[in-house]
Amino acid sequence: MNKPQIIQTPSGEEMVVIPRAEYDALLEASEDFEDAHAAEQSMARIASGEVELIPEAQVDAYLDAPTPLAFWRKKRALTQASLARDVGVSQAYLSEIEAGKKEARIGVLRDLAKVLKVTVGELLA
Repeated sequence: MNKPQIIQTPSGEEMVVIPRAEYDALLEASEDFEDAHAAEQSMARIASGEVELIPEAQVDAYLDAPTPLAFWRKKRALTQASLARDVGVSQAYLSEIEAGKKEARIGVLRDLAKVLKVTVGELLA
């Protein structure tokens, strides 16, 4: 590692000059640290129960469902009519969202996620 060079700008600010290879190595190390931190946070969310994993036995059902919404509604053992009532939409509208024929308004997605105990992101294909 080369010794960094410290220079001073006309305004008095000190700047450090390092070789490009060292800069790239520092950048890569920083990205690796951020990735490790994100993975650690994800594992903590899973361990706390904040994030629900889909058991291997249910992966095919998830993949076969027309939308994630359809999967989560069935996993929670709710009918379209009861979920629609809990969210305040018509069963017909919910059916179209589940089939992927209509996009849900963001407020409806938020309410669906709350009732189904998932994140909005988990309802998006």
